Amino acid sequence: MKTTIMIVDNLSSNQSRYAQAVDLLIKGEVVAFPTETVYGLGAIATSEEAVAKIFEAKGRPQDNPLIVHIGSKEEIKAFTRDIPKLAEVCMDMFWPGPLTLILPLKTDSLAENVTAGLQSVGVRMPEHKVALELLKQLKQPVAAPSANKSGKPSPTMAAHVYHDLEGKIPLILDGGTTGIGLESTVLDFASEIPTILRPGGVTKEMLEKVIGPVGEAKPTDHDEAPRAPGMKYAHYAPDSPVYLIEDSIEKVQEAVEKIHNEQKKVAVIASESFNEVKVDYFFSLGKKDQLNDAAHLLYQALRACDETDVDIILAPVLSKKGVGTAIMNRLEKAANGKWFHS
Repeated sequence: MKTTIMIVDNLSSNQSRYAQAVDLLIKGEVVAFPTETVYGLGAIATSEEAVAKIFEAKGRPQDNPLIVHIGSKEEIKAFTRDIPKLAEVCMDMFWPGPLTLILPLKTDSLAENVTAGLQSVGVRMPEHKVALELLKQLKQPVAAPSANKSGKPSPTMAAHVYHDLEGKIPLILDGGTTGIGLESTVLDFASEIPTILRPGGVTKEMLEKVIGPVGEAKPTDHDEAPRAPGMKYAHYAPDSPVYLIEDSIEKVQEAVEKIHNEQKKVAVIASESFNEVKVDYFFSLGKKDQLNDAAHLLYQALRACDETDVDIILAPVLSKKGVGTAIMNRLEKAANGKWFHS
């Protein structure tokens, strides 16, 4: 299969490109497209055969549910029921935007492989102009996880998608680099207190200002089906092992020296305050405590490590304030819980 990249930087001059993407989706194919979080790989959510192509292209475990993307709030009536009042408040406040809501599923309304057999579905309305235009022209719900090889860092550029899925999907809509750089927040309404299953760009603090107390879920056990993407499997990992390390220039320098003594090469992914550490490769997450910049740069840095001959990647921990919670969630997944101890 030939994978085509189409640049869609101006809505008015790209109608034929949207029409081509819509036509492919209607025919049961998959299409990669940018959102404000990361690039997604979409298929029409009511077609089991089309959705199966997402799992095949990504190599994604079948028990990992997909998020459904919509172009208008009215579309959710076709496949959800009994929407909680607080969920409606969240829609009014945060849609379009990087917030996925887990809502009760209407029976036989979506392809079964979208929800992995659960009686609920994750839904969001993306804020990116390309994603919204595509969804509005299609007028159907689209199931779309991140457009990358399963388990690898999510793509924030069309080139990342092409690197992972070239020859496996027919079309990538290139809308430039994504803004936020981390996947959406996933908020579940199944319990009495709404619970964050995956942190993202809409933070706990932002939600609590609008709907009151919000809980945070623990990662899913290995023998338990995940309720949302990113809860169970090791994710976001480059080829070389990632280790978390204390946020200390001295500790990182000691670790680098120890690794060098073992004749190994090391990369550090950290804020600019670490750029004087004598390391083989340094990938900046921007200025210290600028967490929005760090979120935007994280996946680019993890992917850049794969272009090197590095043996070990060190990632000093960041503050878990605001979007820092989401950044650390991704780093903990990328490291699979490993810490470097000198």
